[in-house]
Amino acid sequence: MTKLQQPSELLFGLDDKPPVPSAMLAAMQHVLASFVGIITPTLIIGGVLGLGEEVPYLVSMALIVSGVGTFIQARKFGPVGSGLVALQGTSFAFLGSVLAAGFVAKAKGGGPEEMLSLIFGVCFFGAFIEIFLSQFLHKLKTVINPLVTGIVITTIGLYLIKVGMTDLAGGFKAPDFGSYENLALGFGVLLVIIVLNQSRNAYLRSGSIFFGLILGFIAAFAMGKVDFSKMGTLEWLAIPVPFKYGFSFDIQAFIPVALIYLITAIESSGDLTATSLVSRQPIDGDLYRNRIKGGVLGDGVNSMLAAIFNTFPNTTFSQNNGVIQLTGIASRYVAFWVAGILVVLGLFPMIGGIFQQLPKPVLGGATLVMFGTVAAAGIRILATLDLDRRTMLIMAVSFGLGLGVATVPEALQEMPKIIQNIFGSAITVSGLTAIILNTLLPHEPHSVTGNTAATVDTARNV
Repeated sequence: MTKLQQPSELLFGLDDKPPVPSAMLAAMQHVLASFVGIITPTLIIGGVLGLGEEVPYLVSMALIVSGVGTFIQARKFGPVGSGLVALQGTSFAFLGSVLAAGFVAKAKGGGPEEMLSLIFGVCFFGAFIEIFLSQFLHKLKTVINPLVTGIVITTIGLYLIKVGMTDLAGGFKAPDFGSYENLALGFGVLLVIIVLNQSRNAYLRSGSIFFGLILGFIAAFAMGKVDFSKMGTLEWLAIPVPFKYGFSFDIQAFIPVALIYLITAIESSGDLTATSLVSRQPIDGDLYRNRIKGGVLGDGVNSMLAAIFNTFPNTTFSQNNGVIQLTGIASRYVAFWVAGILVVLGLFPMIGGIFQQLPKPVLGGATLVMFGTVAAAGIRILATLDLDRRTMLIMAVSFGLGLGVATVPEALQEMPKIIQNIFGSAITVSGLTAIILNTLLPHEPHSVTGNTAATVDTARNV
């Protein structure tokens, strides 16, 4: 038996129903891992566009829609949803295009309401592009195959490791970045997660991330790094109101958003493949392709709901695959608890405010290992392939260009803004490069061998 064929290490499989305490504990870890990622794009957009008093409401809507979207993905409604623990959250990929749409409205003299009206209008129509594409994506074997998805997943993990390490050191542009206190907090959380994850006690193993974050939070509080002073400014209740800011459209603002929706479909297929892998589900065959089809369709539907209920486009989150891997709990019923917690946090901003106080170094200690786990999942998929000359060339060029853009972003500084927004993402560049080369390069004459067939069978058994 190869390692990929060994019995599952999962404590609870996809359709298992864990006891309530175990399900709650796993759900809290998913929420803690994703909370900052869900609200951060809103905080950035609000700050850059000067949305001021609207930001707290937008944050609440981001949490509520993320909860509803996560429920749709896990529960499946007809063809919509993947049936996996595919947590939905506000997408960072849309930051540039959303800000561009906001500036279009601002240039015409619009205030916060006019900017949000245009942003949500173009995002609403853009969602139909991903919805439409989802119906054909599963048939495009040059797009959805172990080589392309393995490259995309690995790139996602490697790219996000920088985010985790930045948080561990204190956060972007933190005045105490890299201080002994921050490094001690971050590596302390990392050490706790590693030790508990190796425990033979199923409860400690499944709760390793949660316990690591809680201990880190307590240590940070004792060090004076937790500030609750702004809690008093938060509202007690936030009610979702469809199209609260109105609805408008502009073709100039729409085109960049539409292009990102095309790319998001590819990225989501990679995330969903990683979720299938860590959940011990097939990553080849009809079941897998239908799952990708439903998941990307769910991604589009959830982004449409996001526009209706006043928040920014959604996508599947990568770090939650790391939570599944580390806790050993892949049950989709856990996602129902996650959805409920996120909706409650959105409805009652005072509760969510507590989560916002989680210091960056504490979060970074956890996300560093989770993002690393995502990269490892991608490598695991690539390891099932016959690594011939053609495959190695596609991997080399895809990783080289994608991670090259991430490492030297100023290489594109002379390009038009729309090119920078689209091709400034390592994930986008790696994914598109892999798709183009996999489509154009001829296969090796000996590529279809018994050895290759064996690797495919192995992938199906994951």
